[in-house]
Amino acid sequence: MKPQGADALRLPLLETARAMTAAGLNVGTAGNASVRLGDELQADGLLITPSGLAAERCTVQDMVLLRADGSFDGALAPSSEWQLHRDIYAAFPEAGAILHAHAPFATALACQRGDIPPFHYMIARFGGSTIRCARYATFGTQALSDAAVAALQGRRACLLANHGMVVHGRDLDHALALAIEFETLCAQYWRTCQLGAPVLLSDEEMAEVIERFRWYGKPKPAPP
Repeated sequence: MKPQGADALRLPLLETARAMTAAGLNVGTAGNASVRLGDELQADGLLITPSGLAAERCTVQDMVLLRADGSFDGALAPSSEWQLHRDIYAAFPEAGAILHAHAPFATALACQRGDIPPFHYMIARFGGSTIRCARYATFGTQALSDAAVAALQGRRACLLANHGMVVHGRDLDHALALAIEFETLCAQYWRTCQLGAPVLLSDEEMAEVIERFRWYGKPKPAPP
């Protein structure tokens, strides 16, 4: 029996995958996206884009229902990065959707294998004073999944060395917005590095920004 809500999420997942291409985050069959189907990953599983098929060629029914043990429903195999998605959901209960992309600027920086430092205060949008670069591992392997989970501790995004980016959000819309914002930051960092080493914000300055982000975008609390 399929988890309740799976069919309702097929179209939003497909639209998100197509929006990634439209935003220039992916080209062709690169990248993938998924959405969690319930609070209990073991019981509910996830919905993920298929392997080796460009989003523009996919249909709603091509979205793959994947269980935590790696078994799946449908004629198409899940993305080769299904372990990456499954393990991020398992490690971060707040993650409701995950996007992986080979976005141009994020990938260029990932090939340098360095963290993105606090050159801009919006780095804090992703949970800390830096955005880490996960160590290199072959695509579709448990080693890559383990490296990404380690780099995402306390973060909503990371680079994957010589590969691309991965982002998780509370839902598909949130994850897409974060992925686009992350690629924008990567482009800004790449450009400022062309002018020389950027002036970085201090630990104290970033701590103040991180504290402000605790209520950024949230409803204003009612007065006592």
